[in-house]
Amino acid sequence: QEFMATNDLMSELQKDSIKLDDDSERKVGFLGPLVSKVKEYQVETIVDTLCTNMLSDKEQLRDISSIGLKTVIGELPPASSGSALAASVCKKITGRLTSAIAKQEDVSVQLEALDIMADMLCRQGGLLVNFHPSILSCLLPQLTSPRLAVRKRTIMALGHLVMSCGNLVFIDLIEHLLTELGRNDNMSTTRTYIQCTAAISRQAGHRIGEYLEKIIPLVVKFCNVDDDELREYCIQAFESFVRRCPKEVYPHVPTVISLCLRYLTYDPNYNYDDEDEDDNAMDAEQNDEDYQGSDDEYSDDDDMSWKVRRAAAKCLDAVVSTRHEMLPEFYRSVSPALVCRFKEREENVKADVFHAYLSLLKQTRPAQSWLADPDAMEQGDTPLTMLQSQVPMIVKALHKQLKEKSVKTRQCCFNMLTELVNVLPGALTQHIPVLIPGIIFSLNDKSSSSNLKIDALACLYVVMVTHPAHAFHAHVPALVPPVVSCVGDPFYKITSEALLVTQQLVIRPLDSQQDGSETFDPSPYINDLFTCTIRRLKAADIDQEVKERAISCMGQIICNLGDRLPTELPGTLLIFLERLKNEITRLTTVKALTLIAGSPLNIDLRPVLPDAVPILASFLRKNQRALKLCTLAALDILSAVTPAMVDAVLAELPPLISESDMHVSQMALSFLSTLAVTHPSSLGQLSGGNILVQLIALVRSPLLQGGALAAMLDFYQALVATDTPGLGYMDLLRMLTGPVYSQNAALPHKQAYCSIAKCVAALTRACPAEGPASFVLYCLHRHSSGGFSSRLLALLSLGEVGHHVDLSSQPELKTVILDAFSSSSEEVKSAASYALGSIAVGNLPEYLPFVLQEISSSKRQYLLLHSLKEIIGSASVAGLKPYVESVWSLLLKHCECQEEGTRNVVAECLGKLTLIDPETLLPRLKGYLLSGSSYARSSVVTAVKFTISDQPQPIDPLLKNCIGDFLKTLEDPDLNVRRVALVTFNSAAHNKPSLIRELLDSVLPHLYNETKVRKELIREVEMGPFKHTVDDGLDLRKAAFECMYTLLDSCLDRLDIFTFLNHVEDGLKDHYDIKMLTFLMLARLSSLCPSAVLQRLDRLVEPLRATCTTKVKANSVKQEFEKQDELKRSAMRAVVALLTIPEAEKSPLMSEFQSQISSNQELAAIFDSIQRDSSSANMESMDTS
Repeated sequence: QEFMATNDLMSELQKDSIKLDDDSERKVGFLGPLVSKVKEYQVETIVDTLCTNMLSDKEQLRDISSIGLKTVIGELPPASSGSALAASVCKKITGRLTSAIAKQEDVSVQLEALDIMADMLCRQGGLLVNFHPSILSCLLPQLTSPRLAVRKRTIMALGHLVMSCGNLVFIDLIEHLLTELGRNDNMSTTRTYIQCTAAISRQAGHRIGEYLEKIIPLVVKFCNVDDDELREYCIQAFESFVRRCPKEVYPHVPTVISLCLRYLTYDPNYNYDDEDEDDNAMDAEQNDEDYQGSDDEYSDDDDMSWKVRRAAAKCLDAVVSTRHEMLPEFYRSVSPALVCRFKEREENVKADVFHAYLSLLKQTRPAQSWLADPDAMEQGDTPLTMLQSQVPMIVKALHKQLKEKSVKTRQCCFNMLTELVNVLPGALTQHIPVLIPGIIFSLNDKSSSSNLKIDALACLYVVMVTHPAHAFHAHVPALVPPVVSCVGDPFYKITSEALLVTQQLVIRPLDSQQDGSETFDPSPYINDLFTCTIRRLKAADIDQEVKERAISCMGQIICNLGDRLPTELPGTLLIFLERLKNEITRLTTVKALTLIAGSPLNIDLRPVLPDAVPILASFLRKNQRALKLCTLAALDILSAVTPAMVDAVLAELPPLISESDMHVSQMALSFLSTLAVTHPSSLGQLSGGNILVQLIALVRSPLLQGGALAAMLDFYQALVATDTPGLGYMDLLRMLTGPVYSQNAALPHKQAYCSIAKCVAALTRACPAEGPASFVLYCLHRHSSGGFSSRLLALLSLGEVGHHVDLSSQPELKTVILDAFSSSSEEVKSAASYALGSIAVGNLPEYLPFVLQEISSSKRQYLLLHSLKEIIGSASVAGLKPYVESVWSLLLKHCECQEEGTRNVVAECLGKLTLIDPETLLPRLKGYLLSGSSYARSSVVTAVKFTISDQPQPIDPLLKNCIGDFLKTLEDPDLNVRRVALVTFNSAAHNKPSLIRELLDSVLPHLYNETKVRKELIREVEMGPFKHTVDDGLDLRKAAFECMYTLLDSCLDRLDIFTFLNHVEDGLKDHYDIKMLTFLMLARLSSLCPSAVLQRLDRLVEPLRATCTTKVKANSVKQEFEKQDELKRSAMRAVVALLTIPEAEKSPLMSEFQSQISSNQELAAIFDSIQRDSSSANMESMDTS
């Protein structure tokens, strides 16, 4: 049947007299699904017929056939699938099309043919590689066609051709363009050639880069010819070079900027002599009539100068968005020029000028961590300070525009102000009086669209959030009426934005009563604000977002003004109670209640608590995590709860205290600590209850750390302070430690011992009277009598307590600990060294000299040095100062130790000691770089690593001056010293990039040098009958590549990406560990600098392909197979990342690799699973944002 249908269609197509009716339209539509169903030779026949009909002189037949051909091409499987059908169809069509294009008889045939050709090159370009030369030779003559439409479509087709053509064809095309531009026969063709160059750069910027040196001077020359259209095309070409060839265009950027600045103001037929006219003249009504008149005079239809200005604005936008390193220069030259053009008379151009300025502000936003660098602030003119000084000029320009008729212009102004305060919060404080009337003008404007109102409100909101309250006090009378009327607006989006502003209005001007500095009286506005909000709060049939914002806004009103609303308060709280029972609004209501409960006005919530608390308690059972957290915060702050209510809540707590959600546990613990203070009697029921069981289980969790651990310690201290019977000091101590001491069973996690020890110490600190003495005896008893885990816990507990409490009154401690040093268990040994260090912190004069003397005399230096590390890391600076010299000289004796573990501890001690007195000690460290022993040099360089932290520190400026000297060890003859230097460099680049940013030019060559494989470091080792190769340089290379990866995140703007990519490319062919690292780098690079990666794509694809197609020898061990699988997956991740660059799949090598992947079952499966993962990860990151 299918065959018959096709046959009918064939004969129908072959009839010459197809009537153009709905019927034939439908038949053409069927061609799509047919292509994938019928036999190959039938598709070819269909295509053949369509091609013939396309050349017919009957217009209807031509139209239908060309629609048919486009349908067929659209339905063919993509080039990457390697389908034979697509290849044969395209080859068939191509011959017919090239001849149709070349015969310049009928323009409409030519246009259709060019259109289909462009379509086919775009979808299937890779299959036509053999035809590319003939396609090119048929397209080039069309660039001089008398019909502009033909030229335009030819340029589109060429644009698609350069994405997939081979290098020779590309060179031919560029040479042709350069020759023709050089001849410059007539203006019209020159325009076309410039447009064509721009199109090629847009589609294949990564290939045209190397010809820019020849192209740009020609374009600059034509820019100066007096022809507006040509100028527009030239500037558009610059824009595409700037966006697509970042590296090659670099030397020409200043030229491009100066041309753009010149043509941004190019308006030969208009005289802007009103620069300094009276600002108020615009507001006067009678001006409107003249204003209209003046517009008509200048609307000459042949005035094309606006297109030149628009192109210049867009090109500046491109420059500003892509050349981050020139920000200071932009603020000197580009920023003032753009601000001057806010007065542009042509609306479309004005929008582009605004957009360019927005791009400049977005680039300035100090979101990038390395920009908001504390050291950068000292260098005088940073982009932020320059912007700050230009704010008055910007505000003056915007002030005029805010009263413009045009909605689009005013929206641009609001976007500008919003972005400006995001970059510089508080910058408009002086200018609020000038701007508020402009914002109110749009809020009151009857004719304005709802979008404009929404933008105006959103802008007002951001400005209020980022500026101090007093700046708005004078304007509240003017702001309240328009904002109140917006809250009542029927369109929910306006209401929603207006409620946010109301919430700010309430917070801001009204909180001054607490500091008493200003007497601002809110009473005239309370009624209006309350009435408009309560109306929205009561409404049930209203948008979800409005409901939520009305609840938050009312919460804020009560929090700030509750004392002025005595009659309205009870009713409003009852509405809150209703909203608490509704699943959709409960979360927002809990937050609002928390706000009210914390108000300094002490709002009385008792009327609703009996109903509210049981509801809140029930929320603790719900599965919604945010609801649990907010509810715990609310309960924590509600002080007026009765014991009965507390019991209801306590019943819900046990399931919340568990390791499955540490944040919820933390909030539950902090609620319990509050209870211990407000309702100590309620805690009596804990003694036998579930809560303590859960607590003990949580203490043993390996996940307990950070905030949750701190909350746990606070709770134990609060609990022991309540003196509840059955929960005294010794009771709790036994509960915590009993299981370990009595059953002597080892706990599953080492972390648990530390947590228990910390809890014990917290309890001991909370009971200074009975604690320490009984505690030490208890511990020593356990230590002597118990097994391994008892001794471990006893030592850790002694350490934790000794840290805060002076235990020197117990003389036997020293011997007990030194005995433990010879235990058979490594864990007991390290616990003993920690304990000794910690106890020493509690009394330095007693213990530190003892530790130092032991280090000099005994054999157990490694453990004692660990104790010393603990002392240096935890003791107060003042306490350590007197001992610095003796510790320093002791450490130096050990920094040449053979044992690397010991050297590392010594280095850490040296580094941390240097932080105590950097002025004296840092130069000393530097001096040891000259030491003859490579061990000493490596210790010193490692020590520097421990002086760098991600927080600002006093040592930073000193370090910045001399870190270059330490990094000179990258040229050290000793392998190990070089490796350590790389690790230190990596630490600096990661934690405090400002230290090394200025040194990169000198450091990078040495860093890159270490990425090379060194033959002389590879040796063969005989293991029995087998020979095994060992590469001594591997760790060094790995360290170097790790540094490169870190630099991508912290110093991208200082790297020459192309040199960087050369080394990444080498890494792709290196050892397993390094391949894994470079695959990760490729993925990062694809998102950070896609255009550079595109230019190198062909060289990067090859090694990826090699990795994916490597076979493991059949008799290899299991690990080999696992390693190879891991490599494949990582390589595929890199491939998926490369394919996120839009033009990547057009590269012939890449599309060939893709078809290889899809034809290999194993690879296709890996590829699909990774694509699924990456798309779901993107969705998740959108959800959380």
